Amino acid sequence: MISKTSLWTVKALLALSHLPAGEAEGVNHIAQKIKAPRNYLGKVLQRLVKEGIVASRKGLKGGFRLLRTPDTIKLFDIVNALEDIDHWDGCLMGNGSCSATAPCCAHDRWTTVRRAYQDFLKNTTIADLDSG
Repeated sequence: MISKTSLWTVKALLALSHLPAGEAEGVNHIAQKIKAPRNYLGKVLQRLVKEGIVASRKGLKGGFRLLRTPDTIKLFDIVNALEDIDHWDGCLMGNGSCSATAPCCAHDRWTTVRRAYQDFLKNTTIADLDSG
């Protein structure tokens, strides 16, 4: 399941996707709009600056803006930057080793769920979620 942090971040990027080209939105306004903690959201968005998904600008007309168009920002890009789900290869049952050759009792089912979740994130963009 998507974490609260990732959900807030996706909502923030949806809000940013409605800005006119080149415009930026302050973290205060974004946080109020999506009902997220301001300081926390600011730190999370800074992580996406490092990933090249958003840009930040200080000053009177400062804030955050998308660096890419919403149809090119995959949910996977966002969630993986925050949760490193690309490396979800641990055992669901907490076993030290779990693989196709030495599976735990949940290995096959978890592999199917993990793959479906990652496929959803890799094939869904910010634009896909935009209802207006």
